Amino acid sequence: MYLTEFDSLRALFSKGGIEVSEEQYQRLYRYADLLTDWNSRMNLTAITDPEGIAEKHFYDSVYPFLSEDILPQGARLIDVGTGAGFPSCPLKLFRGDIRLTLLDSLNKRINFLNTLSGELSLGAECIHGRAEELGRRPEHREMYDAATARAVANLSALCEYCLPFVRVGGCFAALKGSDGKAELKAAQNAVKALGGEVSLCRDYTLPGGDGRCLIVISKIRPTPDKYPRNKGQMTKKPL
Repeated sequence: MYLTEFDSLRALFSKGGIEVSEEQYQRLYRYADLLTDWNSRMNLTAITDPEGIAEKHFYDSVYPFLSEDILPQGARLIDVGTGAGFPSCPLKLFRGDIRLTLLDSLNKRINFLNTLSGELSLGAECIHGRAEELGRRPEHREMYDAATARAVANLSALCEYCLPFVRVGGCFAALKGSDGKAELKAAQNAVKALGGEVSLCRDYTLPGGDGRCLIVISKIRPTPDKYPRNKGQMTKKPL
């Protein structure tokens, strides 16, 4: 059993006001199947129990975006440091209009994501590369309506990784743990320096009780050309 039964999953998602169809459940089940299978050969996730996958991967990827009006119809979304595809791949199953790009620095994860995209008909573009390098390339710089990231780095670094991808008028949505507000306080200089402005900071709780924080940063001006810096510079002198 890779995922909790349909009725249980539907009950879980209903706590966030989200309806799950039989087709969506079948695709989520296949996702969980692929995740646990590939995870036996490479490190994709520490969460492998059916209930944990349902709540801490699937529900927590979908709920923040469906509970707030963040992504416009047909949004071009880049998921930075996506790992096993969270949060954007589960979200795509509920927002089929999204045009999805998955970015990760490990090629073996990209192999998984290409398989996942094909099996679930996500139509995702899967890119192997580093955010601080691709964020400088003309074909990616300020070309996305939105960027997202979950459990990748502290918020200050995430802003430097993600905001260069976002067009003016778009946004960066960060999914953080219960210490999100403290991270945001420490990242105020980074937000401003990279052309952003905080438009939402909202605490919420997963059905199981774990605390989360959704932070949305609107892109109000172009990111200066000197950003993103290389990782060494970012580590040595964080914004």
